[in-house]
Amino acid sequence: MTGIRDQLWLWGHQAGSHNEGWNLPEPSRITPVEAAHYMRIPNLIMVRYGADDLSATRRNVLPCRSMRQVVWSVVGAGGHTDPQETKRVQAIPAILPNVTGLIMDDFFHRKQPGEVGVHSPEELRALRSGLDLWVVLYDHQLDLPVAEHLDECDVVTFWTWEASNLAQLEENMDECQELCRSCRIVLGCYMWDYGGKAPMPLASMQHQCELGLRWLRSGRIDGIIFLASCICDLELEAVEWARSWIERLDE
Repeated sequence: MTGIRDQLWLWGHQAGSHNEGWNLPEPSRITPVEAAHYMRIPNLIMVRYGADDLSATRRNVLPCRSMRQVVWSVVGAGGHTDPQETKRVQAIPAILPNVTGLIMDDFFHRKQPGEVGVHSPEELRALRSGLDLWVVLYDHQLDLPVAEHLDECDVVTFWTWEASNLAQLEENMDECQELCRSCRIVLGCYMWDYGGKAPMPLASMQHQCELGLRWLRSGRIDGIIFLASCICDLELEAVEWARSWIERLDE
């Protein structure tokens, strides 16, 4: 029988990925798999951060065998793509039987009129490899013409970039559901206010987690993601609160 905790995911970056540029109180050294076990989260999403070396090599993939499910990025942070890396990721199942999906981070943009995604809907169809195709959608992108792209995806991960906008999470989730005509939704929960480069207020952390739990139990969403692995060893208030909250879920 699947429990609530089995539907939780940790967003993983290479150790130290957020040490610069986000105003964290100190450097982090924890790896994605270490962070997942610390948070008691069974599923892991592995995402390349810029030009880091979290490539889908055997050395990086093998530690993930301890996870229940793994999803790996074919579009990294900042919308970064690499055809050779995509081939390596698509070959991961031969090394990692518990990989179940491919994720596209920072996929949508406003760079060119008529071009809203890193790949076109046609290119997304060609990207399919028998694994679920995941994509990131932010609250500030709900007005973009993304429906055709989402129709080619299996899972949409929905994120609120600035903590101050979590007050509109319920209304924004309604809009997200209207766009997701055929795909499942997973709620993304930041444990640091990256939009404000500041600690996530505890009340905001609790708000998004409790809403997510209610939606998870009702079947409105398929999971909750906590971001990110590379802040889990800093004893941040929101991280430690989330860790305790997760521990109590299946009691």
